Amino acid sequence: MKINLRVPDAMLLIALCVSCTQMPARAATLLAQNDPSPPATAAVPMDKPILTISGNITADGGSASFSRKQLEAIGLVKITTKTPWYPRVSTFEGVPLKKLLDSVGAHGTTLTAVALNDYSSDIPLSDIEQYPVILAMKRDGDFMPVSDKGPLFVMYPFDSRPELQDQKYYGRAVWQISKLVVH
Repeated sequence: MKINLRVPDAMLLIALCVSCTQMPARAATLLAQNDPSPPATAAVPMDKPILTISGNITADGGSASFSRKQLEAIGLVKITTKTPWYPRVSTFEGVPLKKLLDSVGAHGTTLTAVALNDYSSDIPLSDIEQYPVILAMKRDGDFMPVSDKGPLFVMYPFDSRPELQDQKYYGRAVWQISKLVVH
């Protein structure tokens, strides 16, 4: 019997599985019981929300949600860079964070990037003014699945400036992004 899950349910199941990496047998049991559809490696549908921005923004209700299609409509750019997470140079494609934040009227000094597993990191908004930081959706031409740091990954152009090749900036490159909060 196949169980169809809505995207929020599937995302919760995926986050649960990611958190169960210390208990692989338990994760396998949960997966077998639920037969999730789509699997963790499948692409998120283009019209389902994958990102919420909240905090100091001018959007109605203080919150804005975006699907992949809506993010692409803002405009995509590419960054080709080496990172600590991949063995070779990769080309990342995504929305410039400055343009995305401008689209919701963001104002503040800090952006908190929150991952599916609730890991978070604070990014000074001055970084976004100074460097062409993107919210990457693709790596080497393919959408990034949750199993490979997707659906969204904060990406700095690490190779473009020597100062970016530092743990401080690597720590701000959060993957599996689901929320951005402007402070």
